[in-house]
Amino acid sequence: MTALPQVAALHTGHFGEIATLLPGRRVPGVRIRPEEITIGVTGRYPAGAAEIATAVRLAIGPADRPVHVHIGDIAAPTSTLVAAVVIEELP
Repeated sequence: MTALPQVAALHTGHFGEIATLLPGRRVPGVRIRPEEITIGVTGRYPAGAAEIATAVRLAIGPADRPVHVHIGDIAAPTSTLVAAVVIEELP
């Protein structure tokens, strides 16, 4: 999910409840239940909720149950800071 420009990170929800427990490990930000799938994300500004949810659902692809997208937070946009330093020689 973090490869999507609209998603900064996976999000586990308020109390870490969005997670899947597997033998020997925990998958944070993804909860798979027999009746539904929940994906928790931190969105990336300026993407809106509908855009984030659509991007996540498209990345997942077809599912055999409803997919809920939980947007737990919004992160600042990524940017590359470019600074130029001009040094003038004094006469």
